[in-house]
Amino acid sequence: GKDVPDLDTLPFDDPDTYKLYSDGDTDGIFQVESSGMRAYLRQLRPTVFEDIIAMLALYRPGPLKSGMVTGFIKRKHGLLQVTYPLPELENCLKDTYGTIVYQEQVMQIAQIVGGYTLGGADLLRRAMGKKDPTAMAAERSKFVDGAVARGVEKSNAGEIFDRMEKFTDDGFNTSHSAAYALISYHTAYLK
Repeated sequence: GKDVPDLDTLPFDDPDTYKLYSDGDTDGIFQVESSGMRAYLRQLRPTVFEDIIAMLALYRPGPLKSGMVTGFIKRKHGLLQVTYPLPELENCLKDTYGTIVYQEQVMQIAQIVGGYTLGGADLLRRAMGKKDPTAMAAERSKFVDGAVARGVEKSNAGEIFDRMEKFTDDGFNTSHSAAYALISYHTAYLK
């Protein structure tokens, strides 16, 4: 019979696996069996592993309600221009087509734009997760002041903070989503 595939060395560019996702033919595939997820996968037509990671992170009440998922899909297919809140955020946001998807991105933006230390960025991430209004007000002014000190317009800094805050409603970290995506990809490949 056919050799058993070695999942540890499985290539992440198998066209048939992506076709299966794109067709929404995901019965028995980890994390992507729901009808809603299938519909989004058919629209997304994923072509790279990062698309799967992002889709698993985005398929939650916050991003779905806010229209982020549709925006992500349109940007992937060039129907919406991929833009970045600031040019220096391109590196951190290009894999997700300019959309803030992961907790790590929130932390990177805090460092790049707000001048946060890594520890400070982690505290910001936690404050956002807890939705503590007092802590958030303090973080907002810290972020905006830090951004203004770096030459960012005050209003632009406030907008970036709003986007970060909206995102963290139920944000995933990348590794959590990537681990799920790996199992999903493996089950899709085996199917």
